[in-house]
Amino acid sequence: MEETRILLWSDGAPGAMGNGMEDMPAITPYLVQADKPTPAVVICPGGGYARRAQHEGEPVARWLNSIGFSAFVLDYRVAPYHHPYPLADVQRALRLVRHHAAEWGIDDKHLGVLGFSAGGHLASTAATLFDMNAVPEADAIDQLSCRPDFAVLCYPVISSGAYKHAGSIKNLLGENPDADLLELLSTEKQVTDRTPPTFLWHTASDTGVPVENSMLFAQALSAHKVPFALHIFPFGRHGLGLAADTTQVQAWPELCAAWLAEMVAGSAR
Repeated sequence: MEETRILLWSDGAPGAMGNGMEDMPAITPYLVQADKPTPAVVICPGGGYARRAQHEGEPVARWLNSIGFSAFVLDYRVAPYHHPYPLADVQRALRLVRHHAAEWGIDDKHLGVLGFSAGGHLASTAATLFDMNAVPEADAIDQLSCRPDFAVLCYPVISSGAYKHAGSIKNLLGENPDADLLELLSTEKQVTDRTPPTFLWHTASDTGVPVENSMLFAQALSAHKVPFALHIFPFGRHGLGLAADTTQVQAWPELCAAWLAEMVAGSAR
């Protein structure tokens, strides 16, 4: 398939405030041609829920292709859109890929989500809030499962508490967010035994999003006996993406590739 932007809702997204590009959430597919269905990943670039970082989109999709995974870069809605619309977009993306799995050569039993920073927060909501429809069903696609089979969270925003990233929370929930929403979207508090296996990485010196975000999520996974991997590198700025030019941190794609291979093989659960 040619890499063409595919709208999540062909007749207009729920809650759309206009008809510009930013009002029309979409996925861009990067498909692997293979003799059998391939595992796949929906990618959520970061950007503080204000933008979507380009270096955390297509380059990551190309890397996933190189290890045998088809990929879909998600253009989810950002501010001035607030919750629940980013969550609605990632849920719809997962369902849309499952809907087209046969056509696109996707193994819909090995469909995961990967996100960076605020996109990591969005991926974590996909991994924890899949029993909650963010918006009402629009069609038969919305009856499919939006639970990812695995998650990869890269220097993710997780908590709305002491270690929060204030800008992301403000862009997602507005100036004076409701206490119940803050609790709901502090995703370490939403982990259950049905949360999918998760790979996390962070740097200890991250001054943008404190490393405690990944540690809190990993602690919750451990408490619920969910398989996970957590890699904390000592040095590195926030927003490294594939980190190709950063000593030590550049190991994360190889570590993640090995972990993903285990997920596909079904060795975890």
